[in-house]
Amino acid sequence: MGKVLLIGEPIALLIAQSVGPLKTVETFTRKLAGAEVNVCFGLARLGHKVSFMTKVGRDPFGDYVIDCLKAEGINTDLVMIDDEALTGSMLKGKVLDGDPPIAFYTRGSASTKISKEDIDRLNLDDLDWLHVTGVMPAISEDCRQATKRLMERTKALNIPISFDPNLRPTLWNDNELMIKWVNDLSQLADIILPGIEEGQILTGEDEPSKIANFYQELGAKQVVVKLGEQGAYMRDGNREAHILGFKVEHIVDTVGAGDGFATGVVSGLIEGLTLEEAVHRANAIGAMQIQHESDNEALPTREELIAYMDCL
Repeated sequence: MGKVLLIGEPIALLIAQSVGPLKTVETFTRKLAGAEVNVCFGLARLGHKVSFMTKVGRDPFGDYVIDCLKAEGINTDLVMIDDEALTGSMLKGKVLDGDPPIAFYTRGSASTKISKEDIDRLNLDDLDWLHVTGVMPAISEDCRQATKRLMERTKALNIPISFDPNLRPTLWNDNELMIKWVNDLSQLADIILPGIEEGQILTGEDEPSKIANFYQELGAKQVVVKLGEQGAYMRDGNREAHILGFKVEHIVDTVGAGDGFATGVVSGLIEGLTLEEAVHRANAIGAMQIQHESDNEALPTREELIAYMDCL
C-alpha cells in the first residue's frame, strides 16, 4: 500500500444529541473532524500508510486529536505542539432533514501557525502520494504559503498530488482571493476534484466538461467533477466518462461525503485502478458516508467497502 501525506487542521467536533438551535442543546458527543482528517481515516481504514502533518495546542483537545489519529493507525510524527494557540473545535447541530447548523471555533488556532519553515524541515523522500485540500490555505496566510511550498517540493520530486478545492468562502472573506489561490495551487496538482458548484465558482463554467477543460489547461492530468447523487464526470487525458452514483434511500448527513469521495479516488489510483474504477469506488464511499451522522465514522474498511459494492 502507498505512503500518503496529508496536511490540515484537525477539529474537535461536538455533535448535538438533541434537535434544536445549538444554543439550547445541553448534551454533545465528542468526535474528531476536519476535511483532511476524514481522508486520513478513510485511507488508513483501507490499509494505506498515512502520515498527517498538523499543529495542535498543548490542551486536552490536542491530546484527543493525537490519540484519535493513533487509534486509526495514522503516523503522528509530524504533529507539532504549539504552547500558545489552542486546538480548533466546532459545534454541530442535529436536524431531522437537510444539513445541520455548524459553529466553528478555529480562528487563530494552532493549525493556523503552520509555516513554510515547518515544510522545509520535512523529509519527502519515501512519499508515494500527497493529498491537499483548499481548507488549509483558507485558514491563514502562513498556511497558504506552507501549502504552496509543500506542493512545490512534492511536485519537484515527481510525486503525485491530488487536490480537492473544498471551498470554504466564510474562511476566506474574499472570493477573488479564494479563487486566485485555489486555481494557482491547482496548477501544482496532477488530479483535481472539484464539486460542480465549486467548479462554477472557480472557473465560471457550469458544464463538467468545460470545468475539466479549464483545469487541464492549467496542467492537470486528470479531473473529476463531483455531481452529487448523479455520480461524477471524469476526464483522463482525452478520455471522459460519466460514472453513475449509488442510490441512497435516506440521507442522514452530507458532511464528509466529499472526503469519502476523495478517499475512493486517491486509494484507487494508488492501488493501480483506472480512473473510472477509482471514481466508482469513490461514489460508493461517498454514498456510505451520507447514511451516517458523523463526519467520518462510516468511512469503511476494505471488507466493508467490498461488501457494500457487491450488494448493489
